[in-house]
Amino acid sequence: MSDADPASAAAEAEPDACDLCDLRTPPEPITASDVDGTFCCRGCLEVARALEQHDDAPEESAVRSRAAGDETDADGRDLDGLDGEDAFLAVEGMHCSTCEAFLESVAEREAGVLGAAASYATDTIRIVYDPDRLAADDLPEIVSGYGYTATDRSGADSDASDDDGLARLLLGGFFGMMVTVWYVLFLYPTYFDLEPVVAFGGDELAFLSANIWVFTSVILFYTGYPILRGAYVSLRAGRPNMDLLVATAALGSYGYSAVAIALGESHLYFDVTVAVVLVVTAGTHYERAVKRRATGLLSELTERQVDEARLESGETVPLEAVEPGDRLLVRPGERVPLDGEVVEGTAAVDESLVTGESLPVRKTPGDELRGGTVVTDAPLVVAVGDEAESTLDRLVSLLWSIQSARPGVQRLADKLATVFVPLVVALAVGTAAVLLATGSSPSTALLVGLTVVIVSCPCALGLATPLAIAAGVQAAAKRGIVVAAEAIFEDAPDVDVVVLDKTGTLTTGRMAVEDVHTVDGTDGDELLRRAGAVESLSEHPIAAAVAEAAPVAAADGGDLEAETGEDDGDLETGANGSAAAAAVDSFERADRGVSGVVDGDRVVVGHPDYCRERGLSVPDALEAPIDDARAAGRVPVAVGWDGRTHGVIAVGDSEREELDAALETLSSGREVVVLTGDEGPTAERFRAVDGVDEVFAGVPPEAKAETVDRLRARGTIAMVGDGSNDAPALAAADVGIAMGGGTELATEAADAVIVGDDLEAVAVTFDVAAGTHRRIRQNLAWAFCYNGVAIPLAIGGLLNPLFAAVAMAASSALVVANSARSLGSRE
Repeated sequence: MSDADPASAAAEAEPDACDLCDLRTPPEPITASDVDGTFCCRGCLEVARALEQHDDAPEESAVRSRAAGDETDADGRDLDGLDGEDAFLAVEGMHCSTCEAFLESVAEREAGVLGAAASYATDTIRIVYDPDRLAADDLPEIVSGYGYTATDRSGADSDASDDDGLARLLLGGFFGMMVTVWYVLFLYPTYFDLEPVVAFGGDELAFLSANIWVFTSVILFYTGYPILRGAYVSLRAGRPNMDLLVATAALGSYGYSAVAIALGESHLYFDVTVAVVLVVTAGTHYERAVKRRATGLLSELTERQVDEARLESGETVPLEAVEPGDRLLVRPGERVPLDGEVVEGTAAVDESLVTGESLPVRKTPGDELRGGTVVTDAPLVVAVGDEAESTLDRLVSLLWSIQSARPGVQRLADKLATVFVPLVVALAVGTAAVLLATGSSPSTALLVGLTVVIVSCPCALGLATPLAIAAGVQAAAKRGIVVAAEAIFEDAPDVDVVVLDKTGTLTTGRMAVEDVHTVDGTDGDELLRRAGAVESLSEHPIAAAVAEAAPVAAADGGDLEAETGEDDGDLETGANGSAAAAAVDSFERADRGVSGVVDGDRVVVGHPDYCRERGLSVPDALEAPIDDARAAGRVPVAVGWDGRTHGVIAVGDSEREELDAALETLSSGREVVVLTGDEGPTAERFRAVDGVDEVFAGVPPEAKAETVDRLRARGTIAMVGDGSNDAPALAAADVGIAMGGGTELATEAADAVIVGDDLEAVAVTFDVAAGTHRRIRQNLAWAFCYNGVAIPLAIGGLLNPLFAAVAMAASSALVVANSARSLGSRE
């Protein structure tokens, strides 16, 4: 026995982490002489080889850092370096980058919170906390307040109601009408030396002014609370935004008018406060309403995570009660709760949810099984792995980690506001100071300074982005595209590389009969009818495809055109499975096929070798169709009776009909990369497809996000996918687009969802985003051009707040009119 240190020996025996995805490598890691590092699989090796050859990828990429926990808070501290527990919270009320910094500072001042990182792009905050000082249930309360509401990320309601915002707008609108009526009847006429509609004296003026003051206070502090909160947050974060400019104008006119009432003046500018608050609030509410209606187009998707497990004894227990080594029973159609090893049973397992591989995989005792996969056709007993975790749960954690580290794209208006707001405030204060220094009265100096703030057009600037985005969301919804994150309008026009998942994106994502080949004059209808009758009793996905393709009955006139010999043929499928087409007796199931008595003959359906094992010969004329099916990434299903194989049915995940047209559009000016967990012919066939520049095959789910991140060396990246295995990559990309037929996790991670599941709509998404981006720039350009003229006039004392308010309203009307124009792909 060696005297070596046991700890050292254990360290040496511990498998290394894959240099691409951080998964454990096998005892003999995958390596190559021309690629630095060790890898868990051939797919990761090929990705690393391709990217090292063509790109200057960073040694430590962002996604890898996040996967390893190397996420930093506002102070630049490494969250992974903090010794605590992780919690991910969903936060309602975040709307700009200043919210991120504010919430991080609020969280970190709580005793027991070690660090925090927030992202308004995904309304998520990650908190690292000390479980000995804080309970997980207390964390939402820490960051709730100031208009923010935090909830546990796993139980967050993505369709939270905006009833509070609507109530604020309706109440503000009611009091706003009251203020406007009294201004029109009493105050505006006096401003122009006209007789008011109703004469009033000093007491009436005081009463009238007091009522207007109260009504305006409700509008400013109740309806305008989100604006005031945004301004406060921007000051706390040290990042001026549009809310600060709007709040400055509203509070300035409100404060001046309050002082004027105290001094007995009749020139009040509460109407400016009312207009600014209501117009900006209405614009923001309209944007949110349009986004809610668009999101309503999405159908309810099935929750994919498992929260219970069934022990071998049949007892159902909570997932957290399962220990490593426990034996779990997974029945056909059920999802595997945790990673483990098959100890009893043989079954086909659908791994598409977590790996993206379209074909089910046969699992036998000794094979590893991933948590989140689906057992299809026979029960399995699974021994839970050492870590008692699920691959799907790891993907969820990786997704949340990436999302919480993904900063929101700062709106163009807010970027401009960081310079414009301090400039306007400085001009207003400077103008007032100069007037005071040159002998003007305090009221005159204050009035001119206020006019500069009001004329700076907070309404037009405040409406420029929300209305343009609302138009873009609406235009996208009409084309079957749901915009989930408005950041897409900033990033999508600049996309350089489009990364496409294969299964469910380039293909239909479901097994279907592609071709039928028969010999000896066997009728294709008859072959499908018999095969479908037997396969209808099996739960295997390939069996379901054959059963669905079979003609229902001869009476239905379901004449299928089938080819004989070696010629391929396209199929017209029956309406449903062919269980009714023929009765099946003595059904038998084996590892690689099934059999049953149909019309007095024992019909054998399955792998060609299974037919041979059952004593059926396979004619030489069928060898070529079998090889061709495999070369095309399809599964050859042999069908025979009477001691002979009479035909082969090719089953596979077929390409989308619109694939060629979609790739032609997407590849125009962009690089197209296919990313898939599949290997072999199913992936290789896409290398020859026009419009595809590169194919990364055999990539495990955990490595997809890392691959996307390394591709960023080539420019702005868009990822298109549909499965839970794609979710981290969708979140890691600059633009994530999910197909509407995908999983809940994928749609949650995406910036846009194609409701109609049409691949051609991906290019339409880019067109709509580009058009919306131009509209935003047009609106902002008009607002700033207006300011370029109006602000100098206000500084020169040539405008008063009333005329400034009128001009402000006119500029806002132009922004509204421009936003209301039809948004085409070209302008």
